[in-house]
Amino acid sequence: MSMNYLLGDSIISPLGFTTEENLKAIRNSESALKLQNNSRFFEDGYYASLFDNEIIDEKFNTIGNPFSYTKLEKLMILSVNQVLDQYPNLDLSETGLVVSTTKGNIDQLEKEQFSPDRIFLWKMAQVIADFFGINKKPDVVSNACISGALAIKTANDLIAAGRFKYAIVAGGDLVSDFVLSGFQSFQAISDQPCRPFSSDRKGVSLGEAAAAVLVGPSALESGEKVEYIDAVTANDANHISGPSRTGEGLFQSISRLLNRNKIEAKEINYLSAHGTATIYNDEMEAIAFNRAELSHVPVNSLKGFYGHTLGTSALIETVITKHSLLNNELYTSLNYTDSGVSQELNIIRENKSEELEIALKTASGFGGCNLAMLLKKDR
Repeated sequence: MSMNYLLGDSIISPLGFTTEENLKAIRNSESALKLQNNSRFFEDGYYASLFDNEIIDEKFNTIGNPFSYTKLEKLMILSVNQVLDQYPNLDLSETGLVVSTTKGNIDQLEKEQFSPDRIFLWKMAQVIADFFGINKKPDVVSNACISGALAIKTANDLIAAGRFKYAIVAGGDLVSDFVLSGFQSFQAISDQPCRPFSSDRKGVSLGEAAAAVLVGPSALESGEKVEYIDAVTANDANHISGPSRTGEGLFQSISRLLNRNKIEAKEINYLSAHGTATIYNDEMEAIAFNRAELSHVPVNSLKGFYGHTLGTSALIETVITKHSLLNNELYTSLNYTDSGVSQELNIIRENKSEELEIALKTASGFGGCNLAMLLKKDR
């Protein structure tokens, strides 16, 4: 089976409308998490990473009519468009589209601007495909918070199966009243910017973003690039929302992945964790990493920069992991104070340069889903 790579990419977030703008903000330890006072659920406001809608329309107006698309559709189309701009000769007749999201256009439930079927995930994906003239029926991946990384695995698997030669993976989610009320029902939202793995963490901060990456063989790329090695998923079926107390599902996904690819834990140079800053998630990850003998590996969570962007989070974090490998950069785990988990972790506390070759990206989500992915710099 031929190798596939993470080729061109795009991150659109309140930190910036390109990947490079986002990386610059991360290098400067800038966070998009701000106090928001526009919610009926939080009397004293809440911290989240939100877009200015006027800026979205201003950007979108250069490629289409902003009134013809929902907020999320516009963000995802802008992100895909940036990827396609990097490859003007890409043959869309042999390119697929894999869309990652948890809630899609859920914000349209109480609105009547668009047809009712726009609420369906398949319809949103088709709208995006139609914008670019992608004739192959798009695939949708919606598996809680591993969706973004699972969409990359899905793209690789579909390419390997001969469905198409290249695939654009596009992800997006918004901070809607539906999402806010859901997390608040768990009393899981922090009243301060989230602090993953810290003793003073109080819960999750939410964020909205879109991202896209082109997956496929290396013919379009020269020089250093990042190979998608493999990914493994495992479901511990512990609870509809609570993670396994033993980290079993995440441990299984990591150990099976390393064993299948004959890679030892000591060969991993960087670990990009899920790190939501909730009490049980962070503890579960720490236990799983320790069981997998990864406690020595430099690890961070990017949630302090973006908040939890749901179905986009693992996609954004994979793109940033790709650039960490290419640039030999490790980024701080923003807002970390001191350890709040029972197992030792090598938390990255400041940006630094380090020779990197192999990275492990993990993600976990509601329903007991877990994913581990290996990426390798190809010189």
